[in-house]
Amino acid sequence: MDLSQFDYLLPEQLIADKPCSPRQASKMLVGNIDLKDDKFVNFPRYIGEKDLVIINNSKVIPILLDGINDNSNISITLHKEVAESIWLAYAKPGKKLAIANEVSFTDKVKAKVLDKMNYGEIKLEFNCNKGDIKKFLDKEGKMPIPPYILKKRESSKEDFTHYQTVYASDEGSIAAPTAGLHFNKDIVQKLKNNNQIAEVTLHVGAGTFQPIRGNIKDHKMHSEYGIVSQETVDRIIDCKKRGGKIISVGTTTLRLLEAASFENGQISDFKGDTDIFIKPGFSFNTVDILLTNFHLPKSTLLLLVSAFAGKKRVMDLYKKAVDMKYRFYSYGDVSLLYRNDNI
Repeated sequence: MDLSQFDYLLPEQLIADKPCSPRQASKMLVGNIDLKDDKFVNFPRYIGEKDLVIINNSKVIPILLDGINDNSNISITLHKEVAESIWLAYAKPGKKLAIANEVSFTDKVKAKVLDKMNYGEIKLEFNCNKGDIKKFLDKEGKMPIPPYILKKRESSKEDFTHYQTVYASDEGSIAAPTAGLHFNKDIVQKLKNNNQIAEVTLHVGAGTFQPIRGNIKDHKMHSEYGIVSQETVDRIIDCKKRGGKIISVGTTTLRLLEAASFENGQISDFKGDTDIFIKPGFSFNTVDILLTNFHLPKSTLLLLVSAFAGKKRVMDLYKKAVDMKYRFYSYGDVSLLYRNDNI
C-alpha cells in the first residue's frame, strides 16, 4: 500500500480558515449508495429511531503560547503533560532553542528546556505548579488552531468559541474533534430528548497534526487518553440488540470505540491510552456510520476514512466535494460516511 494512492488535488481557496456561520449551516456530502449534496442542519433526518449518536466531549485547552528566548520570539504549542510542571511541546522556530535555555512567557511564568527531540519537539519544565499553569493558560493561552491556518492568520478571541464544540466538558485536547463543531445546542438537545446521544472522551493529541513520514507500515501514532464509560457501553449494546446503528461523530470517537471493541463484536468499558492506527484492511466492530470533516491528503485520517467507507468511494466523494466547492479541513464542511459492508 503506497501513500501516493491517498493523494488528491485541492485548490488553496477551498481550505477553510474560518468556520461557517451559523455553525450548523455547513454543507454535508452524504456517501451512501449515491453521493448526495445536503446541509448539516438536516443531519437528524439520517438518524434512525433505533440508532445511537456518540460524541467526543473533550474540551480544547488554550495551549498556544507566545514566549521569548534571548530577545527572540518563540511560538510554543504544548501537547502533553508528562509530569508535574513538565510538558512536551512544539517550538517554532525550534532551532533557536538549546537544552537548558529558558523561555519567558510573563514576568512570573517561565520554562526551561529539558530536552530536544525530532521535528521541533521539546520538553519543558515550568517554574510553577499544575494549578498555576492552568491559571496561566486560561489567561494567556490562545486556541491551538491548526498549523495551516496559523500560516494565514493568528489565533483570535473568536476561536475560543468557534474551535470548541457546544458540548465540550472535559478539558484535555490540543485540537478540536472537528466533526462536532457543526452541532448547535438545538440539535444536541433534540438528540437528548430522543435519547439518541451518548458520550465518550478522547483527548486529541499531537498525532492529529503529524504527517506520515516514509512507509505507512512504519508510522507510529501518538498515544491519546480516552474513556468509554460502562453507561455508554451498555447503551451501545442495547442499540445493537434492537437493530440500531452506531453513528460516530468524528474520527476521534471512532478510534476510541474501535480500541475498546473486540473481534467478536463485543465492546467493554475503557480508560487509558490508545495509539490505534486505522488503515485499509482494518476490521471494524462497533461503528456503522461516521460523520467527519474532509481530511488532508496522505494523512492518517484519510487512511482511516478510506478503511471505513472504501478507498474508491472516499476518493470519488472527495473529488465531488472539490468539484462542488465544499470547504475542507477543520473549519470546513462535513461528510456522512457509511461503513463499506453496510452499503
